[in-house]
Amino acid sequence: MRDQIEELSALLARFPGVGPRQARRFAYYLLATNQGERAKLAALITSIADNVRQCKDCYRFAATDNEGRCNYCADASRDDSMLMVLEKDQDLLAVERAGTYRGRYFVLGGVLTLSGKGVIRERELMKAIDMRIVRGLKEIVLALSATSEGEHTADRVSELILPYRDRLHISTLGRGLSTGSELEYADAATLAGALQNRKES
Repeated sequence: MRDQIEELSALLARFPGVGPRQARRFAYYLLATNQGERAKLAALITSIADNVRQCKDCYRFAATDNEGRCNYCADASRDDSMLMVLEKDQDLLAVERAGTYRGRYFVLGGVLTLSGKGVIRERELMKAIDMRIVRGLKEIVLALSATSEGEHTADRVSELILPYRDRLHISTLGRGLSTGSELEYADAATLAGALQNRKES
């Protein structure tokens, strides 16, 4: 007979940042919680793919409108002159929590490692920039984590957007972020300071 607790633990351990011991604690928590909570969680997991899509403009996962855009991309009051390039969805949410940026976004979907691993949305980024230039884009903000992978990815993005340097201002976040810190975990005040003190790239 298969051990379902171990099987569930092994699946949970695949989540980013979750080790085998923590995954086992999650499995036992699910066993101890009431049936209604387990059913609600199971229903959410089952339905999430039906209700959440990748935004066709910024590429973050979110509920989208009939045109396939998330609430930020569909918001006509946002500033079309700025495009912030980020690693992942969680970084975008962290910037929104800071409450100081009202421009547009593009999520790369990861980082490039120094060993040559990793994939980012290069073609999609170039397409997004071309589309945004028509709508009045003036500045690209490279908002990547202050890690070696983030710096390496920023270098690659800078190479990609080199042909646009005569038309666009390219900036990076100021160093309110300490070296080695990930954007996702920065507090609102730090992010606000980094954005306000951004510098030309």
